[in-house]
Amino acid sequence: MIRVVLVDDQLLVRSGIRGLLELTPDIRVVAEAGDGLEAVPAIAQARPDAVLLDMRMPTCSGVELLRRHGASLPPTIVLTTFDDDEALFDCMRLGARGFLLKDISLERLAEGIRRVVAGDT
Repeated sequence: MIRVVLVDDQLLVRSGIRGLLELTPDIRVVAEAGDGLEAVPAIAQARPDAVLLDMRMPTCSGVELLRRHGASLPPTIVLTTFDDDEALFDCMRLGARGFLLKDISLERLAEGIRRVVAGDT
């Protein structure tokens, strides 16, 4: 079972992603956080295989979380609604292993999680 921490400031989005991932046979959300500050203890406690991280959040964005803790995070996939090449490259330089738009299918999201856990980007 692949264990995931989901970090997104929108509760409805987190609930939707969690519900969709529950439809997969091998991926489970084991903790959630509403911003980068909440994510640090959630990740430390849950010890996930991967992190799904919203790029833009108030208080502490995904980019800021990567800047502060990128080297110590589990494999991280940045999720965003914004198709922004500059942000993509910033996140990858800071340690993200993947970058996906939120309008993707469940199959593509699950495959992305599986790939980063396996060591790919």
